[in-house]
Amino acid sequence: MSEQTPSGWFPDPFGRHEHRYWDGIQWTEHVGSAGRQMLDAPIVAPPRPVAPQLATQVASRPIAPSEPSNKKAQRQVRKLGVADPDRDGGGTLFTEQILVVNQKAKLFEKKAEYSVFDQHGRKVGGVRQFGYSMSRMAVGRDNATKRFQIVDAEGQPLVTLTRPATVMKSKVMVTRADGSPVGQIVQENFGALASLLGGRFNIRFRIESDGKTLGTINAESWRAWDFSIQDPRGAEIGRITKTWGGFGKEMFTKADNYVLEMHRTLEDPLLSLVVSAALVVDTVLKQDGDQRSR
Repeated sequence: MSEQTPSGWFPDPFGRHEHRYWDGIQWTEHVGSAGRQMLDAPIVAPPRPVAPQLATQVASRPIAPSEPSNKKAQRQVRKLGVADPDRDGGGTLFTEQILVVNQKAKLFEKKAEYSVFDQHGRKVGGVRQFGYSMSRMAVGRDNATKRFQIVDAEGQPLVTLTRPATVMKSKVMVTRADGSPVGQIVQENFGALASLLGGRFNIRFRIESDGKTLGTINAESWRAWDFSIQDPRGAEIGRITKTWGGFGKEMFTKADNYVLEMHRTLEDPLLSLVVSAALVVDTVLKQDGDQRSR
């Protein structure tokens, strides 16, 4: 949250309540959950004595030889032909250039859960949805405010993503574990009539931080299955590709599988925003029932 943001109630960036009051300069102790207001000081952990960028705070995690590998994740990478042993990143969520995102299949999905693996099938992190929004009754479950935490392999929070209640366009705010802002992922168009106009208006998202556009996420079909991640000049720096989850998973659940491939080493905040977008791509694009059009 920047100092230019006007005062008001916003999703709690610390994840302890549904909403917290921003006085125009800083987060206050005034919070709200389930329609009740209370006080809870915005106490956060002291900063670590390292560079402020999130990605540089995540040290390489040693991988034990006996650590089990996810065979399904390995098959997804091989099928896409992106496996590259020379691109090992140290076994952490923000150092690997190839990530496999598998959403946990649920017949009745209330809170989405994701597991994240490297190209060798080793778990490097996960995503968990938390909290319920007071906006569910007004705009419906799919359009209500949603909050996610991205965690490392040990379950420690790294990033919080908040998508405020939306009716038309989506916007996702990304903050670090200490509440400091990383940036936003903002929907630029509706993707309307894209199928009739040869994909000319496929859905598109803008990646921005501190008022600057760092890149875009561009759907390659009107159904928005696959995405090209581009820098501000239009050069592709990565891809998000949907993979087949199996007949039962595809037919009876909303759970999806994706592979994120970054073509080169990215720096923060772009790195954190690209990884965040890939890890909750369905939420960023707002699932629309069984049709899943974006």
